[in-house]
Amino acid sequence: MHTVVERELELNLVLSPERSVPVPARLVYRADDPFAVHITFHIGSDSPVNWTFARELLVEGVFRPCGHGDVRIWPAKVEGRSVVCLALSSPDGNALLEAASSPVAAWLERTLRVVPPGTEHEQLGMEDGLSRLLAPTTRDELWPRDPWPGDDAPEGGA
Repeated sequence: MHTVVERELELNLVLSPERSVPVPARLVYRADDPFAVHITFHIGSDSPVNWTFARELLVEGVFRPCGHGDVRIWPAKVEGRSVVCLALSSPDGNALLEAASSPVAAWLERTLRVVPPGTEHEQLGMEDGLSRLLAPTTRDELWPRDPWPGDDAPEGGA
């Protein structure tokens, strides 16, 4: 069984410098997918919007600007409170979201306790799989019967 770390929180979708709207969201981290963070935005439609990106990006983005392309994250102050800004870009459009830093950092810390940085590969079982793949085998396991007849066997047609 793999551990799942979830957190419901409310983000603000920034529409303009003066206006934002609340967006309920769920952060999910699964130990069986140790490199990824999943965010589901519940935007009032029948189908929620899902985003997945590297946990390392969020870890760094809590402290300093990082990312490029589709996902960019950076810390900021908005009206005197600490927030984490999340800029998402897709063919469907762009979104700038703000989340209070404290709940994001607390959730992130829980994920880091479940799977410490640098140990993510251990969760994937790659070592066991590679060991089995590269394990020495006996000749009998490779060829259960001899595919080449010996010198004393009669040749076909003789």
